[in-house]
Amino acid sequence: MIIKKRKFYTFFLSFIFISTFTFSCSNIKKETPSNIKIGVALYSFNKFSFVDAVEKAKSANVNLVEGFSFHELGGQFGTKKLLDLSDEEIGQLKKTLDSTKMTMPSIYADAKTLEEWKHIFDQAKKIGLKFMVGEPDPQFLDDINKMAGQYQMKFAIHEHAKGLSKYWHPDSALAAIKDRENLKICADIGHWVRSGLDPVECLKKVEGNVISVHVKDLDSFGNLNATDVNISTGIIDYPKIFEELKRQQFDGYVFIECEHDWEDNLKDVKESVNYITQVSK
Repeated sequence: MIIKKRKFYTFFLSFIFISTFTFSCSNIKKETPSNIKIGVALYSFNKFSFVDAVEKAKSANVNLVEGFSFHELGGQFGTKKLLDLSDEEIGQLKKTLDSTKMTMPSIYADAKTLEEWKHIFDQAKKIGLKFMVGEPDPQFLDDINKMAGQYQMKFAIHEHAKGLSKYWHPDSALAAIKDRENLKICADIGHWVRSGLDPVECLKKVEGNVISVHVKDLDSFGNLNATDVNISTGIIDYPKIFEELKRQQFDGYVFIECEHDWEDNLKDVKESVNYITQVSK
């Protein structure tokens, strides 16, 4: 009888262990990292040449960067910007990316006239971009939507802070993309916070329309003059933000921006990349 009881207890404990292990494994599976793609905005290194900026981003353990159209590229490109490059020079720029095994899916683009926007799209297509980010004059939105369709390249409306952008509020960004199928939204978490907006609520408003996210951190809320600080040391609750992004099943791009200590911020960029990588999991 004692032997039978021992067999029963052994079987029972084995069953509990296997069930617990199976349940734990199923939970682990649910918590696997999302398909969010993390990179560095080269604007973080705007004091450096394109080549040096890309190298710095690579050393931060990412393989994605977002450029910007007004970057004086330096080095072999001198004072030229993306708009000024010849086809041969664009080839050289792409070789720089290839040689470092880096990818630049997007740029922040700025232009004043429709002709300039057309030229930006031409250059972007040659570079091989997937999308662009910017804040065009509202009068150009229909044209940009049309060009984005022609070039098979999405365009994301970005929001600088209140007073600096026509698109600072989610409502204004949504109005800009309404009935324009090739326009999406680039959610700038830091600038929403500067404008006194709850970034989680903002993300909920623009759900389904976000193609990329810009992340930074600040030392105060609702302050247009807030100081940029290292991500995770400021007031922005990034665990909640990524919880919301996961709820939305967001699988786009997240670009880290470091807008302080311009001459020597690589350490902070690396720490921010590590932090965002962990939070995104």
